[in-house]
Amino acid sequence: MNSHEDARLVARGYRLARAVTRHHAKSFYFASYLLFGERRRAAFALYAFCRRLDDMVDEGGAGVVPVDLKARLERARQRVAEVYLPMPELAAPGLESPAQRLMSAQEQCPWDEGEFAALKHCIHRFRIPEQPFQDLISGMEMDLTKSRYATFEELDLYCYRVAGVVGLMLTPVLGCIDERAAAHAADLGRGMQLTNILRDVREDLERGRVYLPSSELASFGLSEADLWAGKTDARWRDFMRFQVHRARGYYASAAAGIPYLTGLGSRRMVRLMGGIYGDILRVIEERDYDVFSGRAYVPGRRKLALALAAFSRPATVLPSPLPVGEAPAPLLPTRSQG
Repeated sequence: MNSHEDARLVARGYRLARAVTRHHAKSFYFASYLLFGERRRAAFALYAFCRRLDDMVDEGGAGVVPVDLKARLERARQRVAEVYLPMPELAAPGLESPAQRLMSAQEQCPWDEGEFAALKHCIHRFRIPEQPFQDLISGMEMDLTKSRYATFEELDLYCYRVAGVVGLMLTPVLGCIDERAAAHAADLGRGMQLTNILRDVREDLERGRVYLPSSELASFGLSEADLWAGKTDARWRDFMRFQVHRARGYYASAAAGIPYLTGLGSRRMVRLMGGIYGDILRVIEERDYDVFSGRAYVPGRRKLALALAAFSRPATVLPSPLPVGEAPAPLLPTRSQG
């Protein structure tokens, strides 16, 4: 019997995935209460997979990439291919067939077999395509070679690969009536990742990473040395207003895709998740864009208030102020002030 067909192993994997989610992703776990049954379990399985990949990259500690990370990520690609052996029609285009990419039985797996069995079960149940999983691994590989980003285009690709694809994975789980839902789901992930980057500037610096595009910093007269100084002067506030506006454009796009979702509780769950993360931007603004002296977060009482609003006044949580496709991209200053 295959591992994904072993009911006890699958059940154990879902329990482990739930524990991983509850420990590492408190906002996501909180929002998941708006999902039910297999949809909620599948969300846990997908999060656990993503978390294990992220842990593989960070295992070496701050600024240290594990020496065998490349080999482990390649094994991860092969394990993902294994899932799609019975479903070649959902395999990632442009790659060899899943059978050709399947790793040998002797290779070690970086995941608990129960968690992986649960992942297989949810992928088969909701027919989730392979490409987002392979793109996520590509995002992890970017951390092998990049610790700085010159342009926003480079950063946007990273945000898509490490977070936007999670929206693509979740779309079949949440249920949708229109393929256009996928692009809006990816934008929610992009917005959440950009929010993380704005919140974690100091933490990323200490890990040897700067995700803020150097060309955009320069446009506001800022440098990496200014980040280390941690001074919230007029230049920094202008830069952060620009980035917060950009992130809100992603959230507006995500809100525009909500009507395409059909699963019970899915629309409210997406509103709440986006609302909680979007509220981090409000906290950053309230702190006058000081992300250096402490971490901006949404307190539990505020999360509860957002959850109640998601039930009683859902349109007020993750509102879409602009029609679909009309959220403007912010404009950089016309010349460098550096």
